[in-house]
Amino acid sequence: CFLSSGILSRHAPVLRRAALSMRITPDLVAACPQFTNPLREREIKLRACKIPAIENLGATQDQFDTIDLSDNEIRKLENFPLLRRAKTILLSNNLIFRLSDDIKDSLPAVHTLMMANNSLLNLVDLKPLIHLPALTRLCLLDNNVTKQPNYRLYIINLLPNLMVLDFKKVKPKEREAAAKLFADGMLQIEEEARKPTASQLTAIKAAITNASTLDEVNKLEQLLKQGQNVDAMEEA
Repeated sequence: CFLSSGILSRHAPVLRRAALSMRITPDLVAACPQFTNPLREREIKLRACKIPAIENLGATQDQFDTIDLSDNEIRKLENFPLLRRAKTILLSNNLIFRLSDDIKDSLPAVHTLMMANNSLLNLVDLKPLIHLPALTRLCLLDNNVTKQPNYRLYIINLLPNLMVLDFKKVKPKEREAAAKLFADGMLQIEEEARKPTASQLTAIKAAITNASTLDEVNKLEQLLKQGQNVDAMEEA
């Protein structure tokens, strides 16, 4: 974690345990830097602690406007407690490939979400963002999902209150184009997004070849028949 020498010396035992367990704990929350940032907001820096999952953020007692979880190993955006004060969540440089619907009602005031350089792949995976009613600034740069056709217009249509996407202001012409493109709804593009790419199909076939048990082979073959993507393969 990014700690001053004073904090490091006071909390060295806690941080050694955190480095081994790689979990958010009340002790880690107490040990990590807490300060007023240049925007005059209270911020906690849980950065570069090898954290694999979001948990125990209730230990922050909802005392922070900004929560910095960048440079960790988080795979899913999930498991937030109700944080009425939180306005900015920083999650760049993680391994996030899925957003859970359980963020609903947990982050009512979050207006800025930074998730650059993660593992988001499909447009449909971004749909839970609709559960962040105050969201106006979003960054998904360096995720493969940004390479999907109509990515920007999809997000603009999905989040009508969005003002800035990937550090570029949302223009009125873009809103008009998004509304026109998705006038008949978003079902077709979401169905297309669910289909695996050629590289994903190759990965599933390779996994079948390398499977060590019959049960693994059966699961992977079922995924291949259903045309599910690599995220589903990982969970299988």
